Amino acid sequence: MNAKRWIPAGACPRMLLSGAGMTMLVFLLVAPAEAAAQEFPTKPIKLIVPFPPAGGTDVLSRSISQSIMTNTKWIIVIDNKPGAGGNIGLDTAAKSPPDGYTIAMGQTANLAVNPALYGKLPFDPVKDFEPIALVSSQPLILVVSTHSPWKTLKEFVDAAKANPGKLNMASSGNGTIGHIGGELFQRRAGIKMAHVPYKGAGPAVADLMGGSIDCFFGNTQAVGGLVTGGKLRPIATTSPKRLANFPDVPTVAELGYPGFEAATWSGLVAPVGTPKAIIDRLNAEANKALGNPEMKQRLHEDGSTPLGGSAKDFADFIKSENVKWGTAVREAGIKLD
Repeated sequence: MNAKRWIPAGACPRMLLSGAGMTMLVFLLVAPAEAAAQEFPTKPIKLIVPFPPAGGTDVLSRSISQSIMTNTKWIIVIDNKPGAGGNIGLDTAAKSPPDGYTIAMGQTANLAVNPALYGKLPFDPVKDFEPIALVSSQPLILVVSTHSPWKTLKEFVDAAKANPGKLNMASSGNGTIGHIGGELFQRRAGIKMAHVPYKGAGPAVADLMGGSIDCFFGNTQAVGGLVTGGKLRPIATTSPKRLANFPDVPTVAELGYPGFEAATWSGLVAPVGTPKAIIDRLNAEANKALGNPEMKQRLHEDGSTPLGGSAKDFADFIKSENVKWGTAVREAGIKLD
């Protein structure tokens, strides 16, 4: 006679499994997730860009999307959602279904600077996202209109000192590195300018070229082509050494402000809870795209440095950047509501 095995009331069946049984249970739980990742994607992926078209983040997002699509035949749709220094777009991404079909291009501003800059954010840059991969980094170039009277950083600083608060400085938005870098430079140089935030580099550059703005700290992706084309005049770069594709443009550091440096970085993120297998798949394709010769060439032409790496590398990097830029914002006394 086979006696029935007694199961205590309320006991979890999983607790009764051991050996081969437990192995089978784990397999049954993991296999569907792995299978879903292998089949992913079965529909277009939406990439939220938290700035307007034509700006540096938009150009980068379209470049890496095209590279990924060329490699995989996936469909990636760009969705520009500008505003609040990138906060609006990132908040939309954070509240999207965690299924891998909505991702976003985050950057220094909304993932590292804004937590210290704003009293309250609608999302937590560390807890509300699954980092996918770092994409690239770019220094800034201080540019003025070709019709501007200033041809050197000294001439610009002298004019700002002679007219405190009258010169205006554009940025791609509150909390962007162009904004924070500009504020930090003003403190180093002992000058004061009026800050004019835009919803992205595109409209800021348009007003700069139109003459209603005096200067702009723009990343190389946003202003590099205009500098090369002779439509904007470069005054200085915020890189530690001169850029290979702009060898005649001096650094802020070499012009009397040693140690001054400001650069922005960008990386792909997904809503928290997105399955690890899908994150790993997206990470692999992002790294493969960054390795494409065409992609490398585009980044080089922009003065950008391709990054890549694992999802964990990016997660650790975001945490360290929160500390770095949080300290810089607090020491500079910059605060926004």
